[in-house]
Amino acid sequence: MSRWPRIDITVDAIVLKEERDDYSVLLIKRKNEPYKNKWAFPGGFLDEGETLQEAAIRELKEETDVDIHELRQLHVFDDPNRDPRKRIISVPHYVVINHDVNIKASDDAEDVQWFRLDQLPSLAFDHQEMMDMLKKKLAID
Repeated sequence: MSRWPRIDITVDAIVLKEERDDYSVLLIKRKNEPYKNKWAFPGGFLDEGETLQEAAIRELKEETDVDIHELRQLHVFDDPNRDPRKRIISVPHYVVINHDVNIKASDDAEDVQWFRLDQLPSLAFDHQEMMDMLKKKLAID
C-alpha cells in the first residue's frame, strides 16, 4: 500500500459565446452521479499520456461534439471537498467564440444547451465558482 493518497485530475471546458455584448455558456446535463441531472461544464478525467489541454479538448468533443483546438487554462481548483467521490483536482480551460457551433449531447452528457450568463441554472461541483472567476478575469458583468 502506498503511503501517498491517490489524487485524480480532471479538466473542464468552458465555452463562452459572445453575441452583441452578451454571453452564453455551453453546459451539459450530467448523465451519471455525482450530480446526476445537474448542469455542468463538459469535462472529465485526464488520460495517461495527454496534456491538460488535450484532455479538455477531448472531453469537450466527446460530450458536446464541439471541436475546438485551443483552450486557455483558467486556474487550479483543489479544495479537498470539491468532489464527493474522492480527492480530485480540476483544471478548467476556457475559450470565447463569436460564431455558432453545432452541439450534440453524447458520452456522459444527457443534454447540452447554451445558457445566458444571467440565466444560469444551479451548477454541479464548484462550477459556479469557476464561472465567477472567469467572468472576473474577462471583465464580464
